[in-house]
Amino acid sequence: MIGQLMLGLSLLVFVHELGHFLAAKAFGMRVPKFYIFFDAWGKKLWSKQIGETEYGIGWLPMGGYVQISGMIDETQDKSALMGEPQPWEFRAKPAWQRFIVMIAGVVMNVITGIIIFTMFLATLEKEYLPMSEVNKDGIYAYDAAKNIGLQNGDKITAINGKPFERFKELISTKVFFGSDLTVERNGQTIHLKTPNNFYEQIKNPFVGTMYEKVTVEALMSGSFAEQAGLQKGDRIVRIDSTVIDRFVQIGEVLKNFKGGQVLVGIDRNGQNLTLTSKVDTSGKIGFVPAIDLPYTYKPYTWGSAFHYSFKDGYDLVASQIIAFKLMFTGRLSVRDNLASPIAIARIYGGQWDWKRFWRITGLLSFVLAFMNILPIPALDGGHILFIAIETITRRKISDAILEKAQIFGMILLLCLMVFAFGNDIYKWFYNKF
Repeated sequence: MIGQLMLGLSLLVFVHELGHFLAAKAFGMRVPKFYIFFDAWGKKLWSKQIGETEYGIGWLPMGGYVQISGMIDETQDKSALMGEPQPWEFRAKPAWQRFIVMIAGVVMNVITGIIIFTMFLATLEKEYLPMSEVNKDGIYAYDAAKNIGLQNGDKITAINGKPFERFKELISTKVFFGSDLTVERNGQTIHLKTPNNFYEQIKNPFVGTMYEKVTVEALMSGSFAEQAGLQKGDRIVRIDSTVIDRFVQIGEVLKNFKGGQVLVGIDRNGQNLTLTSKVDTSGKIGFVPAIDLPYTYKPYTWGSAFHYSFKDGYDLVASQIIAFKLMFTGRLSVRDNLASPIAIARIYGGQWDWKRFWRITGLLSFVLAFMNILPIPALDGGHILFIAIETITRRKISDAILEKAQIFGMILLLCLMVFAFGNDIYKWFYNKF
């Protein structure tokens, strides 16, 4: 967890600060420091002076910074800002140049997110399930879907009035935070809505495909399935009198035979067999399934991967905006949804999985861009807000006001950080013990 978290954060912090650095240098501003992570209280893991800039790695993995001469932020000594603005200073440059410097970090994170998503889709995910394949037989509606009026066999053709290509878009946050679904049922078109709090109901699958081939991938040593004669590669077609179209049906049927025995119908190399297996008290017989969907998948091209990287990034940011709105209005729990690096590390997981690593890092790149553009003093968005006010009013905001706003923003961020860390530590201990 720690290794993946450090690598992911290092990459995202580096490209973010590189954006500020390159823009500042392009406009002739001096940059005394470029640090990945914070060198709090002067402590650092590594540093090297090259020209006017000290490049380094701090010990506190809570972000990073570039120190730009003449910019009022947490990196500056107040005495350095008391003299007249010098030509190489941030405060001496026109508003449009300062705006580009401040927005550059966010832009770099968006570009990084797009690159990571494109590479991920094209080389790791490689293919997707087209909605046109699913709509041949329609969707399988789980309980949450049935609660909003969906039925088995429904063909969902649009989300919020827009047709969509990939099945994965139907199980995304844009649906979970409320949407309008266009549904074709028995030749008629109807509209169903998912409520704004639909995410609260998604503890289990929402919708699935109508049919799945469930084959045996492996057998638990000494399990009832092994004793009954089940073999790797067997396709399960019937449990008791229930025809098995989906893996979820197996658990639903077996729970009725806990502690007893059941007939298991299988297809073994085209031959239909019936085995008798005991069922344990938890409703399992002891095998690992391999689920094969009988559909034709569509491969990602580099062009389609690039296209969908924009779409997925946009949908992610849009869902972040909705989530913040819901938290601000009290309809979404801040405690359950504000995460510290502890929670992020747990999302990465304890096993090093490059596919999961790049997917999460790409997501975090877009999240970092969104968080930094928020109009909070001490964040990039706060600086951009003051530049916008200066441009509109044609009056420069005094250094005293900027300093106080910076202090307020830092206190606010520190409070949020303490809350997030404390909350995650509490949840970790609560879940563990």
